[in-house]
Amino acid sequence: MTHLLGVLRAELARYPEGGRLPSSRALMEQHRVSPVTVSRAIAALVAEGAVVSRPGAGVFRAKVMAAAPSQGDLSWQEVALSAGPRRPRVADSGGVLATLAVPPAGVIDLVGGYLHPSLQPERALAAALARAGRRPGTWDRPPVEGLAELRDWFARDIAGAGSALGGADVLVTAGGQSALSTVLRALVAPGAPVLVESPTYPGTLAVARAAGLRPVPVPVDADGVRTDLLADAFRATGARAFVCQPLFHNPTGACLSAERRHEVLRVAREAGAFVVEDDFARRLVHADAPALPRPLAADDPDGVVVHVRSLTKATSPSLRVGALTARGPAMDRLRAGQVVDSFFVPRPLQETALELVGSPAWRTHLRALPAALRDRRGATAEALQRELPGVRLRVPYGGYHLWLRLPDGTDEAALAAAALHAGVAVTPGRPYFPAEPPAPHLRLSYTSAVSTEQLREGVHRLRQAYDRV
Repeated sequence: MTHLLGVLRAELARYPEGGRLPSSRALMEQHRVSPVTVSRAIAALVAEGAVVSRPGAGVFRAKVMAAAPSQGDLSWQEVALSAGPRRPRVADSGGVLATLAVPPAGVIDLVGGYLHPSLQPERALAAALARAGRRPGTWDRPPVEGLAELRDWFARDIAGAGSALGGADVLVTAGGQSALSTVLRALVAPGAPVLVESPTYPGTLAVARAAGLRPVPVPVDADGVRTDLLADAFRATGARAFVCQPLFHNPTGACLSAERRHEVLRVAREAGAFVVEDDFARRLVHADAPALPRPLAADDPDGVVVHVRSLTKATSPSLRVGALTARGPAMDRLRAGQVVDSFFVPRPLQETALELVGSPAWRTHLRALPAALRDRRGATAEALQRELPGVRLRVPYGGYHLWLRLPDGTDEAALAAAALHAGVAVTPGRPYFPAEPPAPHLRLSYTSAVSTEQLREGVHRLRQAYDRV
């Protein structure tokens, strides 16, 4: 599509204003592209204002607009955005944008946090969307908490059938990131501390700082968060919330041990604090994984745990449907916060999610995905052990990434830059730490690349970059 779009832009000057472009069929034959490619290229030109599409008549060159006036003086905004009695809140999006960036053409993607299209249930999603579009009321306003059937499904998916957790304890959200933002702004006062794992998902740090909170790190080891240090951090800071990823932690891949699971809840209860459980990777389990522990929320009768669950990671980045669970006054706070921000999650998305998770294709997808993730993880880990034996890593049984401990003294930023020059995109470890990192790291994702062969080639290119740094 990009090539055709460039050709059409270049050829527009040949047509007078109002001149008719060749038909879609003619463009398909001339450039040997599909109808979808032509349709998308024309839609892009329409969005740019370069052409006008008239159904039944054709596509015509738009009227040439006068040159845009020169930019004004925007320097006044520096004062406006910095004024006020407190330090201004800043959305530090660098770490998040790094994982959302699309690498240049020819660069192997070992950064992305979403499934490659070949791993996504595209047919099932398309069928679910079509069925949802035919449901009566799909375009009506949904309840602000979410569709009752979808809330019930999330409650069963999180805690199992027969649990005390029910649909009334669920709030449907626009994905996991939106859920984290709602939780931290609703339950933690501006300027207050919030405990986070170290290292941790950069999106958590970004949300906390944008809400005016102070992230306080609690170290993670092979068994998850250090609960002895968690208790110390609660006492020292007076924090009333702790954000964690007990299952396939991002970025280390660690799973919280059984002993520490009980200890996290005990420590939080004693501190009178919430545990925000970001269960982002439960559907990214690998085929060789042992039985998974239940979510912390499934064993929490007292409303200590606020659980975050999303369908996005296991389906498509555009199916931004997730859920929060909470009990008591906390749910009222969460509901109010989401309503003020966005009213509700669009009903067509919720209906599509319902159609998807209720279909046989969903179960087929969940049976196939673990083997694909295992194979990709194995190919990447084996290539690393062969190409970079001096790098340490633990092989996880779930998630979509590997966390590499580099030799002391390695300049991770220089290595990431050299890797990009060599044709592979990787993520430096620094954005994952709330404070100064104790050692250099890289994170490698194995879900966004095309194939296991491309993953091996990506690691080979990383080794070439490592040799030059």
